[in-house]
Amino acid sequence: MTTANPSIDQTDTLPLKQKLAKTTAIQRRRAFLLTLPLVLFLLISFVFPIGQMLFNSIHNDKVSGVVPKFAVAIQSWDGQGLPSEEIFEIFVKDLAIAKKVREVGRTAGNMATRINYELPGSRSLFTKSARKVGKITEGPYKEALIKIDKKWANPQVWLTLQRASHDISPSFYIAAMDMKYDEAGKIVKADELYQIYLNNFVKTMWLAALITFICVLLAYPVAYLLAILPLRQSNLLMIMVLLPFWTSLLVRTTAWIAILQTEGVINDLLVYFGVIGEDGRIQMIYNQTGTIIAMVHILLPFMVLPLYSVMKTIQPSYMRAALSMGSKPFNAYRRVYFPLTIPGLAAGTLLVFILAIGYYITPALVGGQDGLLISNLIAYHIQKSLNWSLGAALGTMLLVVVLIFYWVYNRLIGIDKLKFG
Repeated sequence: MTTANPSIDQTDTLPLKQKLAKTTAIQRRRAFLLTLPLVLFLLISFVFPIGQMLFNSIHNDKVSGVVPKFAVAIQSWDGQGLPSEEIFEIFVKDLAIAKKVREVGRTAGNMATRINYELPGSRSLFTKSARKVGKITEGPYKEALIKIDKKWANPQVWLTLQRASHDISPSFYIAAMDMKYDEAGKIVKADELYQIYLNNFVKTMWLAALITFICVLLAYPVAYLLAILPLRQSNLLMIMVLLPFWTSLLVRTTAWIAILQTEGVINDLLVYFGVIGEDGRIQMIYNQTGTIIAMVHILLPFMVLPLYSVMKTIQPSYMRAALSMGSKPFNAYRRVYFPLTIPGLAAGTLLVFILAIGYYITPALVGGQDGLLISNLIAYHIQKSLNWSLGAALGTMLLVVVLIFYWVYNRLIGIDKLKFG
């Protein structure tokens, strides 16, 4: 009997294991093929764009792409005085070649724009020199280039060129944190005129937190009414809550412009009832006030729905039991009802806050200069100034802030406790 068992295992059990493994592998392949469209969608619409943004925030080859030999040669310069005659010669010849070739994205103008990010006012120096550098056929190249423009005798120009010759550089993160390189190459605070990004980040966080807090105050009683009212009344109230979802975002935003402007509906009513005078109309648009009002209106449903989904599952008998045992209404609410609503409250807060810090259209239309958020500055650099690397650096910093907020939220409340519906 002891010798028969191994033979049975070898002839029967082993093929069964192989068959089971083959069946499992086929099921896994089928499951993968079913999820492949979703995986591709996430890669194309989410992973690749974020990866490209992270890459662009540290990569910029506008200098090395225009003057490649110079980009290598300048790295041997010690940063003292002016570069050697040999480096000047390489720069002049590379610039002359770039002027003739004129590849897309590889022109002297692109290099000038790149240097102008770190050394404002230097763009004309490069475009002017690129037009005249072809006339320099022999040395001394240093004197000939300085003769075109005396700014070439400024070591700061060459220090900036040396830094910008690196394709991988932290320069754009330094600019995004309101800092710059000084004449000695050290990182210092930028001039007060250019200190705009950190202040805007702080303002964005503050406005997002304020908008989230206002949404909580407004959404909590609405969600509670939705949960306790009879079906007929709650359905009507739900339609009013969902109505903004059925209206274009642009229409909702422009409607607030008509309502909040100095000659708008609210000011007209205040003047009509004598609350304010004709010359005391309130400025409620193109500032932070307009941004807050419009964004609260747009984001409020994202707070109401998670709260309602949780409150609807809370049995009224819990509160009745607490009251029957001698608890006062407020204490019963605080110790019984409110803790049960925390998952919905946490979900709504997370949704509204993350949406608020990344909002773009509404602040752009109703915020004016005072109500713009960091997302508007990112859009400006991507669409108008074409400083994609700085825009990518700001976007990456915003992404890091969201991830930190998500991590803190998970530590304090727990993402597993969130309920979105």
